[in-house]
Amino acid sequence: MSTVLEIKEASFLYGMTKALDDVSFEVKKGETFGMIGPDGAGKTTLIRLFCGLLKPSSGNCTVLGSDTVKDKYQLIPKIGYLSQKFSLYTDMTVSENINFFADIHKVRNYSAKKNELLEFTGLSNFKDRLAGALSGGMKQKLALSCTLIHTPEIIFLDEPTNGVDPVARRDFWKILKDISKQGVSIIISTPYIDEAEKCDRVAFMNRGSLIACDTPAGVKSRYRYKLFEIVSLDVQNTKTLLEKCDRISTVQIFGNTLHAGTERSEDDSFIKDLAGKVEGVMRIKEIKPSLEDVFIDLLENRNSI
Repeated sequence: MSTVLEIKEASFLYGMTKALDDVSFEVKKGETFGMIGPDGAGKTTLIRLFCGLLKPSSGNCTVLGSDTVKDKYQLIPKIGYLSQKFSLYTDMTVSENINFFADIHKVRNYSAKKNELLEFTGLSNFKDRLAGALSGGMKQKLALSCTLIHTPEIIFLDEPTNGVDPVARRDFWKILKDISKQGVSIIISTPYIDEAEKCDRVAFMNRGSLIACDTPAGVKSRYRYKLFEIVSLDVQNTKTLLEKCDRISTVQIFGNTLHAGTERSEDDSFIKDLAGKVEGVMRIKEIKPSLEDVFIDLLENRNSI
């Protein structure tokens, strides 16, 4: 597959604050590439660099073979950008918003394309509704339709599902997968680690740095420990007890359960016996690490260096 985006040793400063620190990766044609991390990780700054809205303090970035600084105006017809906040016209209808963006991009004879997008996103029955009267999920579908009206080769989505209900998130990702099958490259940022599973490759970021970049399976293979799920009636007390055990390397609370990791070479019979020896512990089983387990471990390992 050909490379559609490449960023090399890019850093960016907001005043004295380093928002990006020597970031490098590439994206292939047709990939869904996720940038995962908490607020302040540098995801939005990266997307703004890709769209030519910011100039790297050092390093460089190319999108579709064009330099995002020198050739940014040549890129505009080829890319789509969906920002964090809903930025369409709330006093215009769904149909009027799409018309407006088609006119901005100088798209002609777009009626068939518009109807296709309305059908594709499930908005056909709402085309005459004011954008301001749409639900959060429908607003994001409209924003995506406006992003796609000029048929971009690559789209940048900045936390498009943030604050959207779970059902709308699922529907939105189904649409993205269908777009990807058409050969469109998708670069999406999200604070939701579970959404990383839906990407072809993911970049885990923290405080402006890239801490891992691989397929979801490849990232999981980096997990250092043998992992156990522990069901307890008092997770906080059980966590405190487990943290005192030298043979347990990591303990994290996940809802009403605990995830405890031991060294792979460790005889794990002792941890399996905890169910009968530690008050409140109901059940223990070995599990495969989730991306959240891996991300926490990567952060802990990085902070300990």
